[in-house]
This record gives sequence, structure tokens and C-alpha cells, in this order.
Amino acid sequence: MADSDDEYVYDEVSGEWRPASEMAQASGPEVTDSQGTVLADGDSVTLIKDLKVKGANQTLKRGTVIKSIRLTDDPDLVDCRHDAIKGLVLRTEFLRKR
Repeated sequence: MADSDDEYVYDEVSGEWRPASEMAQASGPEVTDSQGTVLADGDSVTLIKDLKVKGANQTLKRGTVIKSIRLTDDPDLVDCRHDAIKGLVLRTEFLRKR
């Protein structure tokens, strides 16, 4: 029997309770910004370059703050929300954690 001090996490993929240390290793690659800082869901980021947004005829200026990002399955992309643009996905190479 396992020690009572071990933490277990429910794995939705397999439907089993697994040790937290095992789940941490299986979480996949870390998502990092342009400077190598690790990003997490809910972080605020700043744009480091002016970006033209396809389909919106708008440019996001350098220094624009994007709040509450969401990580995706791809470590190079994050989902964002901006006042003027819905469904915005940005590459992490153009972001810096705030």
C-alpha cells in the first residue's frame, strides 16, 4: 500500500488516480515567452513587436498588455482576449511576461 502522504491527481485521459509526481512529468513541454520565462494560464503578457492582425485590419502596437492568457496544446501559441479582437491567438515569440 502507498504512503498516506502521497498526493494523487485524477487523470481525465485515462480515468485513473495517479501520483502527482508522475502527472507533473507527463504534463508536456513548458510554454515560454520570448525571453525564456515560463508562462501559465491567467498570466499577463506584453507585446514586444507591432503585429498586424489578419482579418481585422488592425495593428496591435508594441507594449500592448494582454491579460489572462490561456495556454493551448501547441507550446508556441497562446489564446488571448483583446477588447477589439475576439478569438486572438498569438505566438509566444512576440510576448514577454509582465
